Amino acid sequence: MIIPVTGFQQNCSVIWNPATMEGAVVDPGGDVDMIMQAIEDKSVKVEKIVLTHGHIDHIGGAADLAERLSVPVEGPHEADQPLIDRVADQAAQFGMGEAKPVTPDKWMQEGDVLDMAGRSFDVLHCPGHSPGHLVFIDKELRLAISGDVLFAGSIGRTDLPGGDHATLIRSITEKLLPLGDDISFLPGHGPASSFGQERQTNPFLT
Repeated sequence: MIIPVTGFQQNCSVIWNPATMEGAVVDPGGDVDMIMQAIEDKSVKVEKIVLTHGHIDHIGGAADLAERLSVPVEGPHEADQPLIDRVADQAAQFGMGEAKPVTPDKWMQEGDVLDMAGRSFDVLHCPGHSPGHLVFIDKELRLAISGDVLFAGSIGRTDLPGGDHATLIRSITEKLLPLGDDISFLPGHGPASSFGQERQTNPFLT
């Protein structure tokens, strides 16, 4: 279930196992009341909050939601600690009001396996949009949660602190695309797509 949150229309995802209703919230960037309502409407038992990276529109509601649900926060990679530390500055910069800094209970790195909604996701470190950006891959379902690395028809911004265009392109072409054209991905903003579609048509990659 996708819940677009904040003025950035960031794709906050609620993922759950239909057999157990146990699940996770990925990138709760804000609008916590709306996220809580969606969780309650679907009767999801949230076990954890998962973060792809440390930008305000992805982490702005994480501390509040974690407190309300009494669940741990996992991710992103520790290289995004400086961004997370500046969450109040980020909120002011983008006119998003106040945001509580979140302290992840567990940092993740490449090679880790994320247990989420009864599924196992491989963790890839894909810097470029931010230094500690992670992408989560369920190889069996052929599904990726890609945050702001890759979008339908576009790529993540690299003009924010810690961003680097060449590094981002390398993350996409060396880590994501080789996994297979058939992998569908859910980006941090906008519609879903597939690695194959983007490899063939994305102007930043062709």
